[in-house]
Amino acid sequence: MSILSKPFVADRVARLMGAVAARAITPRPLFPEIPGHTGEISVPTRHGPMPATLYRPPGDARGVYVNAHGGGFVVGAPIGDDPLCRYLAEHAGVFVVNLDYALAPARRFPVPCEQVHDALTWAAAPEREWAGARLCVGGQSAGGSLAAAASRLALRDGGPAIALQVLHYPPLDLVTPAAAKPAARGAVIRPWMGEVFDTAYIPDAARRADPLASPAWGSNGDGLAGIAPALVITCEHDRLRAEAVAYAGKLAEAGALVEHYDIAGVDHGYDLMRGEPELVRRVYAFLALHVERAVTA
Repeated sequence: MSILSKPFVADRVARLMGAVAARAITPRPLFPEIPGHTGEISVPTRHGPMPATLYRPPGDARGVYVNAHGGGFVVGAPIGDDPLCRYLAEHAGVFVVNLDYALAPARRFPVPCEQVHDALTWAAAPEREWAGARLCVGGQSAGGSLAAAASRLALRDGGPAIALQVLHYPPLDLVTPAAAKPAARGAVIRPWMGEVFDTAYIPDAARRADPLASPAWGSNGDGLAGIAPALVITCEHDRLRAEAVAYAGKLAEAGALVEHYDIAGVDHGYDLMRGEPELVRRVYAFLALHVERAVTA
């Protein structure tokens, strides 16, 4: 551990990272053939209204996909996932609700977990313009962690019913320091980043063992019978790969793993960086197919 594990230091670094990222976030220019039909909405949660972007499918909708962006719980914005959301609306035929959940250190764990769960409850209501009974949730990186947490809350609280949870290169063990996690040389996630993210999100190290924060740690992956079916996507060179693989194993034991897809030769955030647009298209097509199957089953 370094000085970055001190909450007041991690908070300052996280705020600086957030300010820099806010000026730099622009979506990759992917899928120009998909224009996207969007509108800004507000989703009620126990922590107050949450902004979101609603993506409409081009034809009759089959269901709804609630998306949570990545960014280590401290940076990022919904616009970063715009290519994915446009692709899902177009090719899976679903409405996509792209959430602007609260970020740490301003709002810490478990606030965003509860916001995503509340968004699912809202999206499942019968008065929506989509079939709320055909509900999916997913996210990339930190958003994948929040999708897993919201699915766990739905299991604990008896709803809403979720047709599919998509966990795309998620952090699922905040107990183990990033420096202790195996990674390829030059891995995107540096140990210092993990230290800042984890500390800003959950300053009390003991609380990081909560199953909502670290579902892959220890015995937290036990007792998953009845949880939403899951698609887990990992990256070969990602520092977070091992914990997602471990959680996929726990989901399989519970009969909840639809598929685990390990993408060869790439690192964390491969789809948000330059290069390999055809790989991104193939993975998104794979993801969209699973979403389409889930909402039409």
